[in-house]
Amino acid sequence: MAKSIKFIAMVAFVGAVAACDNSPKEEFVIVDPEPISTEPVYTGKYK
Repeated sequence: MAKSIKFIAMVAFVGAVAACDNSPKEEFVIVDPEPISTEPVYTGKYK
């Protein structure tokens, strides 16, 4: 019984440490010189 309680406590501790990971994440932005599509222009209901 004591071994199972220790195992559950260890799993909870490892989960808490993993959830609090503050290591910097690598971010990147892809810059496209041309837009993929243009916005549709509103021309009125019956045009």
